Amino acid sequence: MDIREMRNRLGETQSEFAERYHIPFRTIQNWESGVRVPPAYITNLLEERVRADLVNRKTAALPKYDPKKTDLPKRSDFIGSFAWLRAVSEQVGEPIVFALDEALMCQGNFGGRSDEYIVWVYGDDSLSRFNGVAVLGNHVSPYHVQEKNGLRYTDFNRTLADALANESILDMQGITEALSRYYYKNGNSFAGLFPPPEYEESFAKLADEAVHYYNS
Repeated sequence: MDIREMRNRLGETQSEFAERYHIPFRTIQNWESGVRVPPAYITNLLEERVRADLVNRKTAALPKYDPKKTDLPKRSDFIGSFAWLRAVSEQVGEPIVFALDEALMCQGNFGGRSDEYIVWVYGDDSLSRFNGVAVLGNHVSPYHVQEKNGLRYTDFNRTLADALANESILDMQGITEALSRYYYKNGNSFAGLFPPPEYEESFAKLADEAVHYYNS
């Protein structure tokens, strides 16, 4: 795909595409008009990122309990979130990347809940054979994946984007708490966070709630 085709597949303007991937607007214009040609490695990287974003634009639904499915370890049976997530990963037995609240737990930004049931992951659709597993997407760019203690999880920017994209079905406590911690740890600033342009309004509201989270 060339740059114009990538942008059109996302249904975005040049400005929105530039903001999404943190590329100067003028650069996008020059690439599309043929004034300049992007290096091959940039084109390949962007194509990978665009394909991942397209694949993961699924409409997620919260899974309901099904007695025919396999149960995962219960959160209440473990003292720490890492121990629970490691047990979940071992039972699943195939590559997964933890997302949303589970990613926040891996990052140390959210303690989770003792009655945690939903486990958000990136992985194969076959993971829906387990009760409580919600497959957010089949693939996430390795540039947004971190690893700690043998667990793989989305970085904070990707976790934030996923939360904003699925806000209508999520309990936003985890991301609000994590965003509040980020704000105060970074000198009362959200610098370094890059929410997708289509969620800027939602992010502004969430950021305001995060600033006042520990005062409410």
